Amino acid sequence: MYQFLVSFTVRPEHRDDFVRAAKKTARDSLANEPGSHRFEVISDEENPDLFYLNEVYADADAFNAHAGGPYFAEFFAEAGAYAEGPTWLMRGNVIGDRAAA
Repeated sequence: MYQFLVSFTVRPEHRDDFVRAAKKTARDSLANEPGSHRFEVISDEENPDLFYLNEVYADADAFNAHAGGPYFAEFFAEAGAYAEGPTWLMRGNVIGDRAAA
């Protein structure tokens, strides 16, 4: 499994917009991209303007398919207007996973 964690800093007046857009991307990706396994939208417990996306894909190719797809493009077309990021915090393959071999 290929997994990563990214962060976004969102302007306060657009927090709800970011959550809506990210959750829509999560729903659409999980429903329509066979290699998408998990897509979590997480709010930071100390900074209300900081959000994390924790995503899991079958492998790097599945992530690349997601990144080249319509849901990714729609998300960045909207969120890019009011959010800074992504800042890559972690990415890689789960140890011992066959997809990492």
